[in-house]
Amino acid sequence: MYKIHLAFSHPCTKKLQQCTKVPTERSYCLRGQGEKAAMSSSRLPFLSGNISYCETPTGNINKSFRNGGIPVNLKDGSASNYEDGNIWLMFRSRVSRHLNSFYQFSRPHTVIGTLIGITSVSLLPVESIADLSPSFFVGLMKALVPSVLMNIYVVGLNQLFDVEIDKTNKPYLPIASGYFSMETGVTIVSASLLMSLTMGVMFRSVPLLSALLIGFVLGSVYSIDLPLLRWKKHAYLAASCILIVRAVVVQLAFFIHIQKCVLGKHLALTRSLAFATAFMCFFSAVIALLKDIPDTNGDSIHGIQSFSVSLGPKRVFWVCVNMLLLAYGAAVVVGASSSFLPSKLATMLGHCTLAAILWVRARSVDISSKEATTSFYMFIWKLFYIEYFLIPFVR
Repeated sequence: MYKIHLAFSHPCTKKLQQCTKVPTERSYCLRGQGEKAAMSSSRLPFLSGNISYCETPTGNINKSFRNGGIPVNLKDGSASNYEDGNIWLMFRSRVSRHLNSFYQFSRPHTVIGTLIGITSVSLLPVESIADLSPSFFVGLMKALVPSVLMNIYVVGLNQLFDVEIDKTNKPYLPIASGYFSMETGVTIVSASLLMSLTMGVMFRSVPLLSALLIGFVLGSVYSIDLPLLRWKKHAYLAASCILIVRAVVVQLAFFIHIQKCVLGKHLALTRSLAFATAFMCFFSAVIALLKDIPDTNGDSIHGIQSFSVSLGPKRVFWVCVNMLLLAYGAAVVVGASSSFLPSKLATMLGHCTLAAILWVRARSVDISSKEATTSFYMFIWKLFYIEYFLIPFVR
């Protein structure tokens, strides 16, 4: 049986109850001045005072809690159970905060784009239900996992070199906000890169390994601040990095990986692959340009010569909208030329609908507002996801 004594004293009491040790006992002491101190030291947020307790050689736990002068006796470990439950809740809260910070660090909209894009492209070589065998899904997972890890490396590396810029443009990111230390960021980035390239070698797929290596090289030269690098400072070089990876590498490398290395077929480029590559050249360019509009002020301060800085946010915004409308119009023409009726209907109706939604949404955006342009940029990512659901219908 546990004997527990709780004694309350005045809130202003400064003297802490000390925990007296004996040679064979184990001692545990928790002390805090109020809820804020307890929260910051990861102790007991439900206690507003000073607490210390010891476990004696007989296994009994003696506890005293000072926040007043009224003694309270609890038996059978009820207070211990209460405290243990709250410690568990606080532990879960801390884990949840760390996971949420990692989620923000990984830039989830880019990870989702990688997952959906590779999955969509992997379906293009499929010619019959028989191709959707267990080996297909194993091959798909071999493509997805190292690619997501490489994605985390690229976006994480950018945050490591953009701390001061992000304090202006994206202060909520874990490193810019101080929730993650630089050491934590370096550890995550290094581990992601190592695991990604190791998997690429182990899976023995030349197209897959090539895609990972190209992503590593372009992601590095985009962010690393060394002579001849830091391509993000130059508008054309920055846009080319994103366009090459998102529009060319993702389509070609993962198509060949599935067709040749997973399904064991001879290499044969298809109409849907040509359409996906051409369409994503437009879409990737739009993403590369639009992403800088909300960051115009911060980029200008730190010497990043994006198109939004040099040409102005409004001009870049409408160039991007018109580029996407042009791409949607071309997709409708491609769909109309299909001899397969379901493909024709899905491609034409889908792209007409997306073009209409884009036009209506674009007209309502306040380009002078960072919040509005950020929201529109994330809306463009949603259109990016939807496009990958339409691409397999192009036959």
